[in-house]
Amino acid sequence: MQYVVLGLSLGLGAGLAPGPLLALVITTALTRGFRAAVKISCVPLVSDILTVTAALLLVRSLPTWATGVLGVVGGAFVVWLGIEALREKPAEVEDTAPDGTFRRGVIVNLLSPHPWIFWITVGAPILVAAWGDGPPAAVGFLVCFLGVLVGTKVLIAAAVSRGRRHLSPTALRRAHLLSAALLLLTGVLLILEFARTLLP
Repeated sequence: MQYVVLGLSLGLGAGLAPGPLLALVITTALTRGFRAAVKISCVPLVSDILTVTAALLLVRSLPTWATGVLGVVGGAFVVWLGIEALREKPAEVEDTAPDGTFRRGVIVNLLSPHPWIFWITVGAPILVAAWGDGPPAAVGFLVCFLGVLVGTKVLIAAAVSRGRRHLSPTALRRAHLLSAALLLLTGVLLILEFARTLLP
């Protein structure tokens, strides 16, 4: 039960925490609608398989410079997404995600240092401890964490896409520009935050 509660609380915090994936969920909800944003919200179910596996193998062994490089590359990619979002017009009606949207979300999550840092410093040690209590405890933590993480982003996508329907074309465009700016700001902050770790 202890690990279930941990999974629920950490999943909620991660789901609400500002970051590249949340910014992409909001931008997608504004430009493509709810169904497309749900696909982006489900990205951790795919990308975190690799992240969790690698974290379990590399717990506490990843050097600081590697985290810094990952953060800078991830930030640059998010900035590129923000620039691309500025060029894209918000859709008048809900559309399904283009083929590359989900793949783009996976890349964002894999390049973002935050999931890696979480799993290496917090998630993997908890999983190891939970496994010591038995496989059901570890599975319970992982399922609860990912379930709440994804569920929170789906709820945010629903709220944003529903609000989008009631916006005038001008207001929709402003909201779209704001979400694109959120991507740009997130990417720049990532670059600045992790570039400092690379300085001597």
